[in-house]
Amino acid sequence: MSEVIAGVEIPDTALVREATELVREAASPLVFHHSRRVFLWGSLRGREQRLSFDPELLYVGAMFHDLGLTKGLRRTDQRFEIDGADEARRFLHAHGITGEPADRVWTGIALHTTPEIPLHMAPEIALVTRGVELDVLGIGYDAVSDVQRAAVVAAHPRPDFKNGILTAFTEGIKDRPDTTFGNVKADVLAHHVPGFRRTDFVEVIKNSAWPE
Repeated sequence: MSEVIAGVEIPDTALVREATELVREAASPLVFHHSRRVFLWGSLRGREQRLSFDPELLYVGAMFHDLGLTKGLRRTDQRFEIDGADEARRFLHAHGITGEPADRVWTGIALHTTPEIPLHMAPEIALVTRGVELDVLGIGYDAVSDVQRAAVVAAHPRPDFKNGILTAFTEGIKDRPDTTFGNVKADVLAHHVPGFRRTDFVEVIKNSAWPE
C-alpha cells in the first residue's frame, strides 16, 4: 500500500523502495529526512504549478541529490553535486532506465545549487531545485499550506536542521575547497573553515597565461 504524506503519494515501486533503502543506509538521518522532504516539497510545488512530472524520477533525484556529502560516496576531485548525480545515473542504469530520463535526473542533481537555471528546464529538474530551496532556504515557504507543512515535518522531522545541514555541507566539501569556486558552497566554507580563501574570478582572469 502506498504511503501518502501531505496528500503526496510516495510511489510504491521496487525502484523507489530500493532508492529509499540505499539512501537510508548511506546517509545520516538528517540527510535522509531532508531528501524525503525535498521530494515532498517538490511534488507539492509541481502540483501547485500544474506541472506534469514522473514521480519516480523526481524521487530518485530528490533522494540522491546530497549523496555526494556522504563518507562512502563522496570524492575530492569534483563538486559534490556531481557525485550524487553520477550515483543516481548508475542506480537508474542498473534498473534499466537509461538515455534521456537518466540524464534528466543527473541534470536535476548536478544543478540543484545553481540558482534560476534549473527552474527553466524539465519539471523533474526544476522540482528538485524547488524542493531544496524550500527546505534549506525557505524559498516558497508560503506556497505550501500550514497543514501541508505540518504533515511533511511530522513525517520527516527537522530538529536543529539549519545548523545540522551546514555541518553536513562543511564536512562534505571541506576536503575539496576548490570545487566551491563560482557556487554557493563557498559561503559555507567561508563561515565554517578557518583560513578558507575564496578563489577570486577577477584574479583568475588577471593571472591567466594570456599576456594581455
